[in-house]
Amino acid sequence: MNSVTVRVPAKVNLRLAVGPLRDDGFHDLVNVFHAVSIFDEVRAVAETGMRVRVEGESASEVPQDADNLAIRAALALAGHAGRSYGVSIVIRKAIPVAGGMAGGSADAAAALVACNELWGLGLPVEDLMEIAADLGSDVPFALLGGTAVGTGRGERLSPLDVDGTFHWVFALADGGLSTARVYGECDRLRAVSGEPVGPPRASEPLLTALRTGDAKALGAELANDLQAAAISLRPSLATTLEAGRAHGALGAIVSGSGPTCAFLAESAEHATALAASLKTAGVAREVLTAHGPVPGPTVV
Repeated sequence: MNSVTVRVPAKVNLRLAVGPLRDDGFHDLVNVFHAVSIFDEVRAVAETGMRVRVEGESASEVPQDADNLAIRAALALAGHAGRSYGVSIVIRKAIPVAGGMAGGSADAAAALVACNELWGLGLPVEDLMEIAADLGSDVPFALLGGTAVGTGRGERLSPLDVDGTFHWVFALADGGLSTARVYGECDRLRAVSGEPVGPPRASEPLLTALRTGDAKALGAELANDLQAAAISLRPSLATTLEAGRAHGALGAIVSGSGPTCAFLAESAEHATALAASLKTAGVAREVLTAHGPVPGPTVV
């Protein structure tokens, strides 16, 4: 086998509850992940050495050296196998870069799947999950797909059963937001407010809405503890969220650390109409429609 191509989805956070800052610099999280039908493609080609090339959406903003998370994933997989392997990784981007939709984590998960196949390692998903957890908090879910609750730093996952399909509109902003900077702003805003921060908790009504396929109830329960920090750093996001609500979104939320804004629609037709309204309103660089949940990385 000379090459393997893997398609991998983006995610949206339906509930992101952030606990107090820990001594190790992380936060305990309760994170309801939901994979949606915006995909990157990652192709692994047999070659000596390790290299990466990025094409497509905002490719110039993605590292094309050893800092790329997909290359780090390939190196970690080779190290786990105790062998020296080579690979050329080609990433075709469609997931927004630094947009709060885990594009880098998705590419790392796809690289694990592609290289496991390319190198004939035959490692079970449990082994890949262990490697993924060391690469980043979002990489395990990117490997899993579907819908799941993440705890700890988000890497301990419990898959959720979801009834039916939910339809989404994503408003993409100019430029990205640094995840570390958004978490730092969240801590700063909390310190200024002086309000105590309790342990993060899941929303039972949200989990029920997912299990029953109730889009209206789900929209009412969307929540993100990082949203205020993202808006503080990028005030225009408040205008984008309000535009979505004004045009009939069932729910509006900043995805992850932002700056992508996610809007829940009643149906595919409603999503199309909402996307058109947001384009006309001029509150986003680009507007995409998608559905979820969708499976994790898939060999194509």
